[in-house]
Order: sequence, then structure tokens, then C-alpha cells
Amino acid sequence: MAPPQSSIPSEFTLALRELGLAGARDTLRGEPLAGGVSSDIWRIETAHGVVCAKRALSQLRVAATWRAPIQRNRYEARWMQVANAAVAGSAPQLLGQHERLGVLVMSYLDPAAHPLWKLQLRDGIASLDTARAVGTTLGRIHAHSAARPELAAQFDSDAIFFDIRLEPYLLATAARHPRHADALRTLVTQTQANACALVHGDVSPKNILVGSRGPVFLDAECAWWGDPAFDLAFVLNHLLLKCLWTPSGRDGFLRCFAALAESYFALVDWEPRHGLERRAAALLPGLLLARVDGKSPVEYLTDDIQRNAVRRVALALLHDPPQRLQAVSNAWRAELQSR
Repeated sequence: MAPPQSSIPSEFTLALRELGLAGARDTLRGEPLAGGVSSDIWRIETAHGVVCAKRALSQLRVAATWRAPIQRNRYEARWMQVANAAVAGSAPQLLGQHERLGVLVMSYLDPAAHPLWKLQLRDGIASLDTARAVGTTLGRIHAHSAARPELAAQFDSDAIFFDIRLEPYLLATAARHPRHADALRTLVTQTQANACALVHGDVSPKNILVGSRGPVFLDAECAWWGDPAFDLAFVLNHLLLKCLWTPSGRDGFLRCFAALAESYFALVDWEPRHGLERRAAALLPGLLLARVDGKSPVEYLTDDIQRNAVRRVALALLHDPPQRLQAVSNAWRAELQSR
């Protein structure tokens, strides 16, 4: 049985009532949902149905000091609206956003009908159809936004993106690797200099539900008008890392890497493919290294053998930046075959 109303954070109860999603006399029941490091997330039963509510945290749940403004869910709410305009159902339905309380309310999607992509990858399920659908959906969202540059004014979140993505991933990693600090700082400059589309900022398998009508993207707290190469590199990075988590799925994950990239590039019409691919390929080694030596290391790389494999490939590619994504995949495959 779900906990009683008294256990629901007061900010959620007040936000639901002030947004008109619950009445003053309604009995609310709910339970916290696991998995988030940046927000409190609850499943809440109201008189009108079940909703999902989240509240951004000012200090993220990681070992390092990592602070971010709670106003970021303002941009998440806007990202959800743009994404659903680009691809219906590619994000949960936005039900309300309470700026003063920092609470966002959206439709709740039953896990039984919307399995998490991360869990499928953990189990070695390497579906090319899912990878292609993720690439296609991401490409359509980027293309939709790139064709509407007026949207940029709604995503004045440069400082938030820097605080949540560029500093904790690339610059914190640069501090750990001073010999490669210039290369990592160059990736920050490159990413900041190519603003042309709406970026999700956390396109990770933990934030992608596999629905019957296509993938559903969650947790766009890093939403930013910026370089779409960041989103592409970010999700491809996870397919590489999953090869260490579930070695039996390695070949399938690398095929998914190629399939996702190709389905994405089929939608790129706002700039030449080679420029975007070059930026994504150059960014990938920095993101690889960040997931072992940045502020947000992946939890499933648990020993130095795994972490050193990441370091060897990433540092070599930072020294000699790749031009194509296939070069990153090939270097990763060679490392895995040598183990």
C-alpha cells in the first residue's frame, strides 16, 4: 500500500493544489521513485488519476560538491512541450509547472508498458529497432527546433548547462588529467560555440522508456539551446560503457551504436553531416573519461581494470581527436578485444 498523504513532501501537495491538479479536501497518496540524483521524484495518486511529480535539488546526490539552481525544471517543462510538438509522445505529457515551489507535474507512465532502456541493456538486450528509434526521435526533435530559431529565447539556460554538464563532466575531468586539460577545455569551447538546436542534455538509457509507440525521453533538466552534437555523443557514450557492464552484449551494443548514429544522421538537415559528426566524435572521448574521472562516475564500473580501459581509449583519442564516430567505436572494440 502506498504511504499516506502525510509522507508526501509538502511542496508537492501545495503545488498540486495550486496548479488545480488536486482539491483542498482530496486525499493524496504517493511513493518516492528511485533513480534520480538531481531531483525528488514521486508517484502520486490524486482523485483524477496518477501523476508523476518532481522537485529539483540544489545539491545533487553525488559524492562531490555539485550544486545547480532549482529553476532548471522551468526549462525541462519547456523542453517537454517542444519535444511533443516535434514527435508526439516523445516526452510525458506536461500537466503543470510551479515555478515558485520548483515542482513539475507530468503524466505517469506505467513501467509495465514502458520498460527502461537501461535495464534492457543491463540484461544484454541489444535491440537495433530501439536504437534506431532513439536516433530517429532525437534527430526529429533537433531538426524541429533547428528550423525554429525563435525557440532559443525560451532556453536562456547557458549557466545551468555549464553548472550541470560542462563543468562537472569536462572541466572537473580536466583537473584530474592536467596533461589533457587543454583538449578538454577545447571541447567546452567547441560545445558552447555551436548553438543551433534544442539540446536535452541527459540522453541516457536511464532516461529513456521503451514504449510501444516509440521511445519516451525523461529528465530534461539540462535543456539548453546549444550544440546537438552533445546529445548524440552523450547517448552513444552510454552504449560504449554498457559493453563493460554487460560483456555478453558487447557486439550488439556496438551495432546499436552504429544504428543509432545512422538513423540520427538521416534526419540532419540543418548543417552538413561531417561537421556535426566531427564534433560528436571529438566530444565522445571527453565524455567517456568523465564517466570515470568526473563528478558523476557511472555506478557500474566498479574496478580499476574497467576504469583503466576507459582511460586508455579516451586519453589516446583526446591526444589524436577522431573525425568519425566509427573511429571511436573501432578504438573501443580493439581495447575490449585486447582484454
